[in-house]
Amino acid sequence: MEDNQSDNPSQLNIERDAVRHDGVLSTSRNYQSGAEYDAPESYKNLHDVDENGDRLDPDVPHTAEELKQLETRRQRRRSSVSQSNYDIPDSYANVPELEEIAPIPSRDERRWRPSPSLEEGRELERRYTIQQEARRHSGEEPQKAEEGGHHVSRLATEIYTISYLILFAIFGTLARVGLQALTNYVGAPVTFSSLWPNFAGSMVLGFLAEDRMLFRFEWGTPTYELQLLRAKESELNEETGESSSGRVTIDLAAAKKAHMATKKTIPLYIGLATGFCGSFTSFSSFIRDIFLALSNDLLTPGTGPVTIPRNGGYSFMALVAVAITTITLSIAGLLIGAQLALALEPITPSLPFNFTRKFIDPFAVFLAWGSWIGAILLSILPPDRFVNEGASEIWRGRATFALVFAPLGCLGRFYASLYLNGYLPSFPLGTFTVNILGTMVLGMAWDLAHVPVGGVISCQVFQGIEDGFCGCLTTVSTWVAELTALSRRHSYMYGGTSVLVALACMVAIMGGLRWSDGFSSLKCLH
Repeated sequence: MEDNQSDNPSQLNIERDAVRHDGVLSTSRNYQSGAEYDAPESYKNLHDVDENGDRLDPDVPHTAEELKQLETRRQRRRSSVSQSNYDIPDSYANVPELEEIAPIPSRDERRWRPSPSLEEGRELERRYTIQQEARRHSGEEPQKAEEGGHHVSRLATEIYTISYLILFAIFGTLARVGLQALTNYVGAPVTFSSLWPNFAGSMVLGFLAEDRMLFRFEWGTPTYELQLLRAKESELNEETGESSSGRVTIDLAAAKKAHMATKKTIPLYIGLATGFCGSFTSFSSFIRDIFLALSNDLLTPGTGPVTIPRNGGYSFMALVAVAITTITLSIAGLLIGAQLALALEPITPSLPFNFTRKFIDPFAVFLAWGSWIGAILLSILPPDRFVNEGASEIWRGRATFALVFAPLGCLGRFYASLYLNGYLPSFPLGTFTVNILGTMVLGMAWDLAHVPVGGVISCQVFQGIEDGFCGCLTTVSTWVAELTALSRRHSYMYGGTSVLVALACMVAIMGGLRWSDGFSSLKCLH
């Protein structure tokens, strides 16, 4: 939007069409063209963008009048959310990467205020779901989206969402494996490979969570931008001494919340946040590196495993160093990405509404499934499969098996979040489950790859399970986003439990082989 658009009469008419309901903005205009998505209620459990409005303290009883007002606000929010009109199942709200967790609570640098915690939002959504079920049982239909534009059916919406998850799981795996290769060189200051992908993936998630430009046309009009122009105009009037009486109350936080609520119903955004960022980062690799630091088996680029014996105190210090470095840098990456979104907002492009609905969504279906089938074919018949005996099979060992297993891990994480994250508001059970399960699977695959049995093919399959399935099933970006959104006590409990339980599983699985027979060298190049 150009700066002079605020003087455009038609633009001012759009501003006057904006209606404010209890701090939630919606527009009275319908889409003129394009397809609308029907978003499910269940997106409330997606944790990368936590909702910053309509919160209730779960520990404080509330009157019937308060609950009635809450339902009214939530119905109005649903009206604005569903204008994107993808028909998304209710269970999608449990996917962590799509919850409205804002790395930057307020864009006003003069009023840096804390954001409501994730568990408060989860309790609110639980009550809202109960109320909606009661309305259905009483025969009263929930409020539907306004008519306008082409409606994208629920089946089509789910197909788009799954396809984006497959496609971006492949991209995220390639990015993680490639970044690990780039940062693994002789003399590298960091010897554990999981650090930089976890930092980079968290940074991308922070950018997506705070960005207001990529999907600013999802309402047909850039509502958030209109509010931002109003805020600048109000500040200018204050500086010049002009009266601002009669103006509409400006609530950037409400506009931001409404935009985020709409954004998280879009399959493309789900693919970017859940598919790419979740697959770019890997919690299981993080725990594996903690164990290798504890067992004195971290690979040193150019020299191989460390062989100099050391006492338990040094091993504990190495464990703490890997844990603190990874966690702090991942949280820093989340905040840096959010700040980059703010800094680059003037030059960040916006996706055309019609182009996204009519071309990008259908094309992603063919591209995603075609890429997955291509990876399977390359694993079965790679270019270097039939070579002289003793030659290395480069393709399968480096990428293709990981790409075969990557979508399975990503989809597993997605659906686990749908069905588990809503149970305990203070403890994201879905993310915890996939992180622990993926860590256990990685430990077993690591053991099988490091025993003196099998051949090159089996070794590469196990490596593909580690990098593809486990790497995409587990996530650090979502985990640190949840840590920053939970209340302090719950954050420490959730984060500490995740690391300790996962490490205990890794010690039980990998430690048994390491401290009995020892790890054998891999028979595949990876």
